[in-house]
Amino acid sequence: MSDIRFDDRVVIVTGAGNGLGRSYAREFGKRGGKVVVNDLGGSAFGDGADQKAADVVVDEIKAAGGEAVANYDNVLDGDKIVQTAMDTWGKVDVVINNAGILRDKTFHKMTEADWDIIYDVHVKGAFKVTHAAWPYMRDHNYGRVVFTTSAAGIYGNFGQTNYSMAKLGQLGMAQTLALEGRIKNVLVNTIAPIAGSRLTETVMPKELVDALQPEYVMPLVIKLCDEESQETGGLFEVGAGWIGKLRWERTKGKGFSLADGFNAEDVAEAWDEITDFTDAEHPANIGESNRTLIRNLKTAQADD
Repeated sequence: MSDIRFDDRVVIVTGAGNGLGRSYAREFGKRGGKVVVNDLGGSAFGDGADQKAADVVVDEIKAAGGEAVANYDNVLDGDKIVQTAMDTWGKVDVVINNAGILRDKTFHKMTEADWDIIYDVHVKGAFKVTHAAWPYMRDHNYGRVVFTTSAAGIYGNFGQTNYSMAKLGQLGMAQTLALEGRIKNVLVNTIAPIAGSRLTETVMPKELVDALQPEYVMPLVIKLCDEESQETGGLFEVGAGWIGKLRWERTKGKGFSLADGFNAEDVAEAWDEITDFTDAEHPANIGESNRTLIRNLKTAQADD
């Protein structure tokens, strides 16, 4: 198997000053990529700014023989981040939406400001960066985009209503972009990583944070961005040296007669059948999801 290389590819990594982003940026640089190291330099909670975070990573990439440029813009100014790539190298090939913060509180204590800042960084920020890069990738008939969700978005997590909302929002955005981008060779995937970082150190014991190295997540991101990759629309959980792909699962369900009508009591009586995952289905798109519903409708129409 040949080495995965990014020679002459321009890569944007947001939130690249620490943790996962730093690991990605350094590896892309090591493999020949020209890297825009974006980091506002704020705290894990979205406060402040410091250019040092991005500068340090740029210096590390250059010291290893790679090419990199720092960008200190907020992801809400995604057009400026992309413009850095265009001004420096004239194109953008890869976007890694990694930037993130936390404002963990139980829902009854959460303020609107806590909700808004998480939405802005995780959802609107990822939109702004990707939306600015999208036309360039389409025009060149090439692109790789990685979004970052979380187990909190997939499964929910106590005290993280805002974060869970934002992380699942990124997944929804990625799934549609995968459909729209495929025809232009712009492939889009989503990862749900677990790794030691400034974010996870607020919710995990130190020994676990230290053990969950970002380098255990990085190889998947590199593989998904390989120009030989055909994977798009995928969702992957990754961490601690383990990688798995997720998909939706749905019960066979229960089709009720529309001619005879049905009520809440009928639903209650059929509840075990409705919720039984034996021989579950795995719809992969809206068409497959709707097929069973439409079949039940057509059956009712034929019975009329």
